[in-house]
Amino acid sequence: MINTIISRSLVLMTLATVVVLGGCGTTYPVARGAYQDKLANCPDKPNCISSNAEDEDQQYDPIRFEGDPKQAKQKLLNVINDYPRTTITQDKDNYLRVEFETAVFGFVDDVEFLILGNRILVRSASRVGYSDLGKNRSRMEDIQEQFEPCCN
Repeated sequence: MINTIISRSLVLMTLATVVVLGGCGTTYPVARGAYQDKLANCPDKPNCISSNAEDEDQQYDPIRFEGDPKQAKQKLLNVINDYPRTTITQDKDNYLRVEFETAVFGFVDDVEFLILGNRILVRSASRVGYSDLGKNRSRMEDIQEQFEPCCN
């Protein structure tokens, strides 16, 4: 009897998690590229952070660095390549688009980096679901920690 209740509870919690995180979504990238030295705005959902966001909950300050932007880009590429379950899908001039896959459910988050002067604008957004439970922000904080200091 107790085992049945526990089993049903686990199934319900798993389904609830899939609904909250999975929701209706797309398998297509939600990254839109850079336009006029900006990255796209975040949607009105708590599963995105951006250096261009006006909403305080979605705001993520640009990553700052000293020195040469080419060296900064190379160091950023090294950090990204050391990160698990990562695919660089676009690498041109001062822009990177990267796919990060979560370990548990295999959800894909699209991350963009735009290097301007001595700062790197970022946008990180989940493809599916309403909430990301803070994953985009925590991943970006981890990347920033690995990136700094750069690049004298």
